[in-house]
Amino acid sequence: MVGPGRPVDTDENFVVCSNVLGGCSGSTGPASPDPEAGRPYGMRFPVITIRDIVRAQKRLLDDLGVKRLRTVIGGSIGGQQALEWAVEFPDYVEKAVPVAATGALGPQGIAMSEIGRRAIMADPLWRGGDYYGEEEGPETGLAIARMAGMVTYQSAPGQWERFGRRPASRPPLYEELGGRFDIESYLHYQGRDLTGRFDANSYLYLTRAMDLYDVGAGYASHEEAYERIEAKMLFVGISSDWLFPAAEVREAAKKARNAGVEACYEEIESSSGHDAFLKDWAELREAVGPFLDD
Repeated sequence: MVGPGRPVDTDENFVVCSNVLGGCSGSTGPASPDPEAGRPYGMRFPVITIRDIVRAQKRLLDDLGVKRLRTVIGGSIGGQQALEWAVEFPDYVEKAVPVAATGALGPQGIAMSEIGRRAIMADPLWRGGDYYGEEEGPETGLAIARMAGMVTYQSAPGQWERFGRRPASRPPLYEELGGRFDIESYLHYQGRDLTGRFDANSYLYLTRAMDLYDVGAGYASHEEAYERIEAKMLFVGISSDWLFPAAEVREAAKKARNAGVEACYEEIESSSGHDAFLKDWAELREAVGPFLDD
């Protein structure tokens, strides 16, 4: 999607992709040192919102001297940011493309996020969030949280196609109980992989930011928030997505149009579920490319 001659054409565009506030790969987050306490923030880090993340990005662009954005594009929590950019800074953004995202996550998505957070917080090695500097942290809890999250990124047809009820094809990571299925092995390995590259507290804060996002927060209604938008909008849904169902993404586009926004909707037909925007490149290019070229 990004590169010379691709939909986000780096021969014609300067691309900025920053780590999010609350993350663990550059921007300030719970693992960052608290200057007052002399140790990492842990759970003393404040709860953050998508609006906070976008405002931090705006400060970065101000420091870079960027005066206007041609397009803001992202998927999932990145799609929430793309929408918030259009609402929060309407005269700064020409186009915005929220992919697999709406103005508010539904209860099913919030429920799955909460299962993951509770898995982390129930791990005795979480230590109330103050595990930094210890030999071991809440890796088991984070792995289980990742496993729960991975289920939300899939679809039932996609899992039948990819895994079915086939036996595991990889060595076991955990004690077996009557054998193993391939889907179980996949989740185990995905969980372990995340523990080596992500901070458990950041997982708590970022999933909560995703849950808490409400495009109408601070306004009388979602409609009033959408009325602020001056950018051209493209909402992209995924037919098999149940984290942000296509019908809800389509409804978000309708609300934007009803508020006077020049908004359109495209849908990717895929069995890959929410993850389709990370897998089905040809379909995503077909959905997004013409809008970016226009």
